[in-house]
Amino acid sequence: MPYPLEVGGVDDYRIKVGSMLLTLVDPNPGFEVAYNRWYERDHFYAGCMIGPFLFAGSRWVATRELKNARWPAEDETIASPPDAGSYVAIYWVEKGHHADHFDLWARDQVRRLYAEGRGFAERKHTHTVLYDHLGATYRDSDADAVPIELALDHGYDGLVIVWLDGREGRDARTLDADLGQTHMPDLLAKSDVEIVSSWTPAAGENDPRDVPMDLGSKAGGPERVCQLLFVTGAVQEALPAIRRYTDAIESADLATVRLVAPFFRTVVGTDRYADELW
Repeated sequence: MPYPLEVGGVDDYRIKVGSMLLTLVDPNPGFEVAYNRWYERDHFYAGCMIGPFLFAGSRWVATRELKNARWPAEDETIASPPDAGSYVAIYWVEKGHHADHFDLWARDQVRRLYAEGRGFAERKHTHTVLYDHLGATYRDSDADAVPIELALDHGYDGLVIVWLDGREGRDARTLDADLGQTHMPDLLAKSDVEIVSSWTPAAGENDPRDVPMDLGSKAGGPERVCQLLFVTGAVQEALPAIRRYTDAIESADLATVRLVAPFFRTVVGTDRYADELW
């Protein structure tokens, strides 16, 4: 059926994100620029963007300043040590086509690239996991919000990733629903965060993997929620409100905060920030 001629709201269009690849990686010291260029100019496209049903991707970077701002300081569930992981790449896959991309294309494609000598040995994965989308909560009205499907292309200045494990038997979907009723609206009203999107590890992500590299920390169980917070303006200025958000979640005994990590958007086509990682 054709679309109506009137303007639709945030959920009124048919392209929907269903799953995400999140890959948090460090180049080995001395290989920062070489890694950035390999990833941006080859692997971003050859390993992901040209694949079927993957429709958006973006890269983000944590300088030493932003790594110093992570919390909690001692938890190594996601990143070991907690300041590991300088670059994070994030990709959206269309809803209903997770297997079409990852099972039928991506895994074989990575093997082909490595067989052709198109890998990059001088890097270490901190946390590379496939996640299923739970939902998104928006600061702006339904008519004006940037849909989560467009968030990677919108040009947000900053990204803060929050990993949580639900307490008291809460699985990811229950935790997301609880936070959507309580703490997320307050965060959106009192900060420069425009979107809070919630994700949970896809089925099978804790199984042994037939891949040519160590992918880092485990995906987590059914209680694991990964939240992507998209920020307009200086990401550093959003951190106090986000800290109040995560402190309130723990005080309410809803979840354990595993890692909160802020990032700048990379400047595509440049090596900006590559000399600020350590």
